[in-house]
Amino acid sequence: MWRMRRVAVACEVCQSLVKHNSGIKGSLPLQKLHLVSRSIYCSHHPTLKLQRPQLRTSFQQFSSLTNLPLRKLKLSPIKYGYQPCRNFWPARLAARLLKLRYLILGSAVGGGYTAKKTFDQWKDMIPDLSDYKWIVPDIVWEIDEYIDIEKIRKALPNSEDLAKLTPDIDKIVESLSLLKDFFTTGHKLVSEVIEASDLLLLLGSPGETAFRATDRGSESDKHYRKVSDKEKIDQLQEELLHTQLKYQRILERLEKENKELRKLVLQKDDKGIHHRKLKKSLIDMYSEVLDVLSDYDASYNTQDHLPRVVVVGDQSAGKTSVLEMIAQARIFPRGSGEMMTRSPVKVTLSEGPHHVALFKDSSREFDLTKEEDLAALRHEIELRMRKNVKEGCTVSPETISLNVKGPGLQRMVLVDLPGVINTVTSGMAPDTKETIFSISKAYMQNPNAIILCIQDGSVDAERSIVTDLVSQMDPHGRRTIFVLTKVDLAEKNVASPSRIQQIIEGKLFPMKALGYFAVVTGKGNSSESIEAIREYEEEFFQNSKLLKTSMLKAHQVTTRNLSLAVSDCFWKMVRESVEQQADSFKATRFNLETEWKNNYPRLRELDRNELFEKAKNEILDEVISLSQVTPKHWEEILQQSLWERVSTHVIENIYLPAAQTMNSGTFNTTVDIKLKQWTDKQLPNKAVEVAWETLQEEFSRFMTEPKGKEHDDIFDKLKEAVKEESIKRHKWNDFAEDSLRVIQHNALEDRSISDKQQWDAAIYFMEEALQARLKDTENAIENMIGPDWRKRWIYWKNRTQEQSVHNETKNELEKMLKCNEEHPAYLASDEITTVRKNLESRGVEVDPSLIKDTWHQVYRRHFLKTALNHCNLCRRGFYYYQRHFVDSELECNDVVLFWRIQRMLAITANTLRQQLTNTEVRRLEKNVKEVLEDFAEDNEKKVKLLTGKRVQLAEDLKKVREIQEKLDAFIEALHQEK
Repeated sequence: MWRMRRVAVACEVCQSLVKHNSGIKGSLPLQKLHLVSRSIYCSHHPTLKLQRPQLRTSFQQFSSLTNLPLRKLKLSPIKYGYQPCRNFWPARLAARLLKLRYLILGSAVGGGYTAKKTFDQWKDMIPDLSDYKWIVPDIVWEIDEYIDIEKIRKALPNSEDLAKLTPDIDKIVESLSLLKDFFTTGHKLVSEVIEASDLLLLLGSPGETAFRATDRGSESDKHYRKVSDKEKIDQLQEELLHTQLKYQRILERLEKENKELRKLVLQKDDKGIHHRKLKKSLIDMYSEVLDVLSDYDASYNTQDHLPRVVVVGDQSAGKTSVLEMIAQARIFPRGSGEMMTRSPVKVTLSEGPHHVALFKDSSREFDLTKEEDLAALRHEIELRMRKNVKEGCTVSPETISLNVKGPGLQRMVLVDLPGVINTVTSGMAPDTKETIFSISKAYMQNPNAIILCIQDGSVDAERSIVTDLVSQMDPHGRRTIFVLTKVDLAEKNVASPSRIQQIIEGKLFPMKALGYFAVVTGKGNSSESIEAIREYEEEFFQNSKLLKTSMLKAHQVTTRNLSLAVSDCFWKMVRESVEQQADSFKATRFNLETEWKNNYPRLRELDRNELFEKAKNEILDEVISLSQVTPKHWEEILQQSLWERVSTHVIENIYLPAAQTMNSGTFNTTVDIKLKQWTDKQLPNKAVEVAWETLQEEFSRFMTEPKGKEHDDIFDKLKEAVKEESIKRHKWNDFAEDSLRVIQHNALEDRSISDKQQWDAAIYFMEEALQARLKDTENAIENMIGPDWRKRWIYWKNRTQEQSVHNETKNELEKMLKCNEEHPAYLASDEITTVRKNLESRGVEVDPSLIKDTWHQVYRRHFLKTALNHCNLCRRGFYYYQRHFVDSELECNDVVLFWRIQRMLAITANTLRQQLTNTEVRRLEKNVKEVLEDFAEDNEKKVKLLTGKRVQLAEDLKKVREIQEKLDAFIEALHQEK
């Protein structure tokens, strides 16, 4: 009975297979049944001796992810001991054909099943990157837009579908070929599945099947069991690493193709073929907003919370190298162990058809593909840094703005800060460390700033300073990205590789971070190209144990992945915060406008630049007014000023010595000699000085003269500074003195007074000069002897002891002059002794030098009074002058001297006036224009000279309006891009 039940079960299996065969009807002969079914069905037959194959208790799963070889198992040969009585050859042929059909059908079923298992294993091995979408580039998540994985999975046939296939060999081969083509056009991810399908197709020959049963004791099973679990894990990890690197190469190839296409599109836009806004304009607009904010408040006191990528790190940690790898050019100056970054550098990265760099305030483009332009750019950055650093300082908070454009660059704004130092070395300012900390904190305290913390992996983590600073500014690590540089040196030098993993995971530092990255920035050679560094970096990580041992993930390495992650984080922060910042500036603008309306309702809102232009026009108008001064006014001022300058020399050094002579011949000879010496050495130079001072005085008068209601005192400081600087720069023509010397010498040699009017004018000039000198002499004597008796009684003033001694000495000297009114100008030694003894007899002790000083003033007063009396006598002496004073005791040679001086003054004034109006006024005007142009380019000068609440309020209002307008335009463009 049990045998009958076994036969029934076996027959049901065969019948199920027969039902699926639409090409054969009816029952099947014994030879055409399934191998196992025949063994069960005919086991009771005495003449049929079927040798059963050894059953295999387990089967091997084949996968493209393993390197284990496929084992080809063969069934044991079957020997038939029974032959049917009827041996028809058609039946035998049909049996053979059916046997071949089942072999092919089994191969197809096995191949489809193995392909499906391979794909499932592949899919399970791909890590879940949903938590790392902010780091992994967008192109990875866009792959499913091109490859429908679900469609591929559903398209894979199962064993039941394959069982329904027709046993036609050509159709099966055609179906598998179509399946292969479908997978090939889908994506490289299923290439391993296709290889398995090809292998199974080859194995689908008669006598071989995909599923082979072997005995448990076979040698292949023993070999399989020898492979340990650890080796399997190592093989899987190695294959996973190769797959990830393969992924990376595919992405790089796609990015390169995208870069080339993008470059072509940008070049067409440059030619005007397409007039549409590209992404590069968005980052440029944002960078302009940051530039305006920097100008608005260079001290960073404004509540500016717009995002930036702030790059901080210890000195020589590799900040500059990371930035250059992101910018894809060696753009920063370098020094071995020397501080090179002396001021913040704002780098705006954007797309463009050509790889170029340019400064915000310059139109020159540096071609970053040419080494000479790169060297010039580095030199220019170094010069700008040193220019920003003030005397006595090492670093400066002033920002240098640099735009870098190129195909494939990630759009973002980075600020490279000076490296944080632990100690101040020789040659640095004492406050360098504190200044760097304050600059870094000013940028990092922005709640929307992304902190790119750079840590040198080749040095001990305990020596880092910047991590403590970053942890203070961002304790929760919500906007910090940690970057470990020089990983190649770290892996080579660090004894425990797990220490690098602890650094990357942030376990060795008190700081937390949003993401952790490891990069290699070259071999330490400054002449390495960016392409060479990138190849070295990829080669290192491909062979690095850090990836092979899963200490680092593939998305955590290379500057390319870092650049993508930072750019994504930057734009995410921008989109989240820019509208809030725009609202805050709108409120600030409203407050400033209200304050202006309340304080200056009738004035226009002129900022510092507009006020400077207004002041510039006023100053130039005032300079032009100098040319409108009348010649008469110039000559009067010049003549009067020149006489005031030379009068002392004329009277003291020329007139008084000549007047001591006894006759007119000696007087005229002495005068001629002294006038000649004076003209050759001093007079021309004095005349030019007087002319220059006169020009300055007139220029100052026009500059400072009130203009009535139109006068604005806000320009007073600026005008004074322009006047001083212009005068400092102006120099009189060097040839003026030579020509003036000849004219003055000829004027002084002329002694002919042509008419009585000129004679009277000379006498009048002489009287004025002598009276002015007499007045000065009397004042000097009064200061010497003190108040007279009248002032002492009326104003209750007393003489000092010294003044009393001078008064006694004066009285004694006056007595001596009364005795001899024609006394010479100098006292003899015996006369000094006599005066001293006379004073000592009255109890007054005097010094000989005091007697001489007192005699000088007393004799001068006596001489001037005598000369004035003689001048009155000469009023009617013109008749005697015409006769050369023949038969006359009256000699008026002193009048002729003053006439010569007066005529020289008039001719000199006329000559100087011509030089002023024809040359010097124009040169002064030119100097004023140059000074104004220099001041226009010097913002510090304008801030210093144009001050006040009104100026600052107008300046703030203009900047806030500009910021708000640029922010609104940027937000609008941002929405359009979405």
